[in-house]
Amino acid sequence: MADNVAQHFRKDEAPFIETATGWIQQASDEYRPILTLFLNPRQQYILTTLVNRVEGLKLGLNGGYQAAEMKRGLIYPDYYDIHEADFSLSLFEINYPIKFTELHHGQILGTLMGAGVERGVVGDIITDDTRWQLVTTNEMSEYVSLQIDRIGKVKVRLEPLSLDQVITPVTAWEQSETTLSSARLDNVVATAFHLSRHHAKELIEAGRIQLNWTDFDRPDYQLEYADVVSVRGYGRVRLDSVDGLTKREKLRVTLSILHK
Repeated sequence: MADNVAQHFRKDEAPFIETATGWIQQASDEYRPILTLFLNPRQQYILTTLVNRVEGLKLGLNGGYQAAEMKRGLIYPDYYDIHEADFSLSLFEINYPIKFTELHHGQILGTLMGAGVERGVVGDIITDDTRWQLVTTNEMSEYVSLQIDRIGKVKVRLEPLSLDQVITPVTAWEQSETTLSSARLDNVVATAFHLSRHHAKELIEAGRIQLNWTDFDRPDYQLEYADVVSVRGYGRVRLDSVDGLTKREKLRVTLSILHK
């Protein structure tokens, strides 16, 4: 199945397709639910596509709250009734001296990575402009709570909460329908943040870009559905749809943009 499906995706996505195919095969052979780590939106889309091709299997996705970006996938036989507990999610509130300091998403994620926590066990890190919370896998929750007592120079404490205590995060995603000469990375970044193509290319080559939460430096890379690009100092942009061509052979696309 992996070889047949891989042709519909990018070559560099082949390792994830192979891994996902292994999960699906295991769920099918053992006829039981298989739980993944946290997946980014592009990985969720690929896994959904693969599972939908297999009779008798379904896919559930959950990141702890309705609008979560990072979600765990549960591949399960169609006889199985899934529950929130099946996704093994833990929610933490970051207690810190709110009156005297500010926290930032990059600081928090950097602290977690510096403590040896792998990206796949951390879900969304969210704020309502005052409070901060983060979602992890149950399997890593104890390790995370024991390891993290400072973020930068700020003393913090991670307080476990139930998932129904999740805050409503501040979201300022703006959806924009526009046209592009191509879906190249530099072109999408330039369009989303009103930059020159040259400046977008410089940002990418200077290492200020992440594609799907991974450092990336290829300006000519062709983006596809559900790709998320983070641009340090500017924000994020997600490719939500490609809606055909204009009469002048330009791509009609829908972008979601989150300004920093």
